[in-house]
Amino acid sequence: MKTPTVTAAEIARLAGVGRAAVSNWRKRHPDFPAPVGGTTASPEFDLIEVEQWLRGQGKLPELSRADRLWQHLAAPKETPAAALSAVGALLLARQRGERPGPGRADAHLSALRPDIDALADELGPQAAFDELWRRFSAPGPGRPSATPDELADLMIGLAGVDGGSVLDPAAGSGATLRAAARAGCTSAHGQELDSDLAKLAGLWLALREVPGEVIPGDSLRADAFAGRTFDAVVCHPPFGATNWGDEALGHDPRWIVGTTPRTEPELAWAQHALAHLRVGGHAILLMPPTVAGRRAGKRIRQELLRRGHLRAVIALPPGAAAPHGVPLHLWVLRRAATDAQAPTRALLVDAAGGDLAEVFPRILATWRAFAEAPAMEVEEAGFARTVPVIELLDEEVDLTPARRQLAVKIGPSGEQLVRTTKRLAAIVGDLPALMPQVRPAPGGTATPLTLSIAELIRTGALELIGPIRPLSAGGEDDTAGESNGAPVLTGRDVISGTEASDRDDGKLPERVPLMVGDVVVPAAARYLIARVITSEGLLLGGHLFLLRPNPAALDPWFLAGQLRSSANDKQTTSLSGTRIDIRRAQIRRLPLEEQRAQGEAFQRLLTFESAVAEVGSLSAELVRLAADGLAAGTLRPEGGAQ
Repeated sequence: MKTPTVTAAEIARLAGVGRAAVSNWRKRHPDFPAPVGGTTASPEFDLIEVEQWLRGQGKLPELSRADRLWQHLAAPKETPAAALSAVGALLLARQRGERPGPGRADAHLSALRPDIDALADELGPQAAFDELWRRFSAPGPGRPSATPDELADLMIGLAGVDGGSVLDPAAGSGATLRAAARAGCTSAHGQELDSDLAKLAGLWLALREVPGEVIPGDSLRADAFAGRTFDAVVCHPPFGATNWGDEALGHDPRWIVGTTPRTEPELAWAQHALAHLRVGGHAILLMPPTVAGRRAGKRIRQELLRRGHLRAVIALPPGAAAPHGVPLHLWVLRRAATDAQAPTRALLVDAAGGDLAEVFPRILATWRAFAEAPAMEVEEAGFARTVPVIELLDEEVDLTPARRQLAVKIGPSGEQLVRTTKRLAAIVGDLPALMPQVRPAPGGTATPLTLSIAELIRTGALELIGPIRPLSAGGEDDTAGESNGAPVLTGRDVISGTEASDRDDGKLPERVPLMVGDVVVPAAARYLIARVITSEGLLLGGHLFLLRPNPAALDPWFLAGQLRSSANDKQTTSLSGTRIDIRRAQIRRLPLEEQRAQGEAFQRLLTFESAVAEVGSLSAELVRLAADGLAAGTLRPEGGAQ
C-alpha cells in the first residue's frame, strides 16, 4: 500500500467545505501540502500531511477513531476490500493471541497500527472489525453492491438454517453467510470469485468463531465443494453472465435435471445449488424475473417442477436489492428424493406491489404454512396462491407469480368512488389557504450570511447526537439492556412521513428519548430530509442524526426548513447520493424572531406538501376505482345505455 493520497474534492469532504475553498487554501497558504501524484488537472496529496495541515488550521472536524481509520483505509488506490482484509487479519491474530506473520499486512499497515490497536483496545477485535465493516458496506466507489441485510435475513428464514450447515456459492462479501450466523447455523461455507471479498467474508466468520470457510474461485468452473452436500444453499448469483463455462460443463454431473442451455446461466446456478443439497434441504436463490418465463429455460423449469424440486417462486417489491430496480424473484428449491412422490402444488407469491418492511414477514409466514402442509390450498387474492403443478406444466411453463394469481375481488366501488371524490374535492379546495403567503425580500440577491451545522455545534447553539447503529441480530453489547417496547422512530418513518413503526427490542446500544423541538435527519438517504418532533415518548432509531437546538438561539422549524433547501441537499449528500454529512449544511444567520416567522412559513409548507401528496394518492385511487368498476360492470358512464 502506497502512502494514502486524496484529491482536492476528497480534501473538501474531509474539511466540510466546497471545492473552491481548497483551491483558495492552495493559493493563499504557502505551507499547504504540495501534490505527490496525480495530474495537473487532478493532483493528489498525501493524506497524513493534509490532515496535519487541516488540524493545525483548525479546519478538521472531530472524527471518531473508526472514521479516521476508515478514511486512511479507503484512500489508497487498492480496493477497500483488500485494505479491510489486511486489517481483519491483524485483528484476528490479536483475538487469537497470535503474532501476525510477515507479509502484506505489516508492510502496508505499519503507519496505521497505532490506530488499529487503539480501536481494538477500545472495542475489542470483533467489534472493531464490525465498525470498519459498516463503513465498507456503505454505498461508495469501489465497493460491491451487497445483498441487503433484510433480504438476506428473509432468504435465510425461507431456507430454515437454524442448527444446520449453509453454503453460498456466490458469497460476495458474505451478506447471506452473516445472516445464517445470526440465525444459528452450525457452519457457514462459501465460494467467491473475487479473492479480496472471499477473504473478507471468511475473516468475518473467523472473528465470530463460526465454523466454515470462504474459498476464492469460480463455483461453476471450479467447484470447491464438489461432492459435498449441505442442509441449505442460499445464493445471489450473478445475473446475465454470457461466459459461464457452458461449453466445458456440457455433461457436468451437477445438471441433475438436464443440460443447462447456454443462455440460462441462472438455471445453471439453480442446478449447482440443488447438487449441493442433502435430500430434504432447501435452496433459496435470488433471480431476475425473466428466468421465470424465458423460452430457452422451459425444459429445465418443467423438470424442476415434475421432479418436485421447485417449490415456490416469490416476486419481491422493486428495490429489494439495489442496484436492481425491477421486482426480483426468490426461487425456493427442495432436494427431493428420487423415489419420492412429487408434490401436486407449488406456491407462487406476488409481493411486487408491497412495502418491503410489511411483505417480508408475510412472505415468510406464507411459506412456512405451505411447507408444513404442501397439499393445502392457499388463495390470497392478489398475493399468494398454491397452483397445481399440472396447471403450470402448460405450453410456456411460465412461473411469473403475477400471471397465476386470482383477480382481486372488487368491492363496493360505487360507494368508495363517491367517498374518494368528496375527499379529493375537499382537499383541493383547501390548497390555496394552506400555501403560506410570501413575497420577494428587499435587497436583491445579496449572498446571505450563514453558519455551518459544525459551527453551530461549536458555538453551543445546537447539539448533535448520533447516528447510533443498532446491534445486529445475535450481537452482544453490555449497554443494550432490556427492551421496553417503546416506539422507535426509524429513517424510513422520517422519509415517508409516517408514525414510528418500530419498537424497542433491545438492539439499540443507546436509548435516546426524543424531545419536542428535536430535529431528526436520516444519515442515509437519496436526499436530505428533516423532521421536527412534535410529541414525546419516542426513542431515536438507528442511522438518524438528532439535532437538538438551543431554544434561545435556534427555532426548530426554521432549522428544519433551512436543512431541506436544495443548496443543502447538494452540499451534504455524498457523491454516491446515499450518505448525508449533516455537519456541512449551512443555516442562515437571523434573529430569533425572524427565525420563528420563517419557521411558521416552513411549517405551513409542510402541511401544504402533505395535502398535495394526499391529492396525488387520492387521484390515483380514484382512477383505479373507476377503471376497476367500469371493467367489472359495477359502474356505468353517465348517460350510457342502461
